[in-house]
Amino acid sequence: MLVARRSFSLVVIALTLSLAYGIWYSYSVILVALLQEFGWSRSVLAGAFSAFTLVHGAANPLVGALCDRVRPLQLMAAGGALLGLALWADSYIATPWQLYLGFGLFTAVSVASAGWIPALVQVQRDFQDRLGLALGIVSSGVGVGMLLVVPLTQLLIDAYGWRAAFRVLAVICVLWIVPSSLLLLRLAPRRAPVARSAAASGAARDVTLGQAMRGAPFWLMLSAFFFGNVCSQTLHVHQVAYLVDRGVAAIVAASVVGVVGLASIVGKTGGGWLSDRVERERVYVAGIAVMLAAVAVLASLGQTPALGAIYLYGALLGLGYSVTASLIPAMVSDRFSGPHFGAIVGMGLLGSAIGSAVGPWMAGYLFDRTGSYAIAFALAAACGFAAGVAGWRARTLRVHARPRP
Repeated sequence: MLVARRSFSLVVIALTLSLAYGIWYSYSVILVALLQEFGWSRSVLAGAFSAFTLVHGAANPLVGALCDRVRPLQLMAAGGALLGLALWADSYIATPWQLYLGFGLFTAVSVASAGWIPALVQVQRDFQDRLGLALGIVSSGVGVGMLLVVPLTQLLIDAYGWRAAFRVLAVICVLWIVPSSLLLLRLAPRRAPVARSAAASGAARDVTLGQAMRGAPFWLMLSAFFFGNVCSQTLHVHQVAYLVDRGVAAIVAASVVGVVGLASIVGKTGGGWLSDRVERERVYVAGIAVMLAAVAVLASLGQTPALGAIYLYGALLGLGYSVTASLIPAMVSDRFSGPHFGAIVGMGLLGSAIGSAVGPWMAGYLFDRTGSYAIAFALAAACGFAAGVAGWRARTLRVHARPRP
């Protein structure tokens, strides 16, 4: 009975994340719709996404600290209600400042409240014994969001326009996130104790955020968050526009996002499972290598690229980015699992958000100046490589810190 309840909670949380972050990744198709209707520059449109990620990231330490004090599922329910209101308000956008205020601020805060940090803290409390796999399962919900929500958004835009798409998404979020979170809240124990796992047996378990920030492992985790997201989010935000520029139909380009999502389900669950059996950092660096291969494939696509090449890119990106995104929180837990985990991982995710903001805005700015994504993709690859170096250096410090027999 306990196993069934725990499995049920993972599935429910994964579906909640699929909606919250389906909104995140749907911006790549919403960007194209706004570009066609208003003719705003790509830097302005990408800047709105950058504002979204910055606000989302700035909210994460606050949400994480709050999760250390109240039940995370309560935040998810409240965040689901706020997300519905924010998306409905987004349907009335008519000027850039409204885009930045509505999507960049209110929607971002709502996604943070209903999204990754509350889910992460809840799972980290309940599944220390198999944390990598559990995080892989719930984070695979993000891939489901790419697979289903992004193409759904494109279909709604094609049939009824982007304003109606925002309203439909608003209703779906409220009808799922609020009642499902309250159901899990009723089924869950008051608070699960923080268990000690073999993977984290040598971790600095009870350090505060301030103490963590005085050590190299924290900053290496932050660097991995930042540089990895510069790379991945540059591709996520601009991939549809890039493919459309090369003559690919919008619905086909949107389907590539679905391929990314499908591959990420495999990457997150498989990578999480593997990371419970071999060193997480080795799996992480392997994911970085696959993501760099995705950058190379995308950059090499010519005019009217073959469908096979497009979907190869999508599969590589989905596998590569998903492994890295789901493993860094587990790597943080290995080092800082304890009563202040929420605040520590929330601050780490602020670095992730800054990277998510810098990458897409940089790519949009460079495209506006040069008419090409070539420089942006080269910089994205360099940042991906830097993330891999940070992850491997964190492993070196961990191995050297082991007590000698």
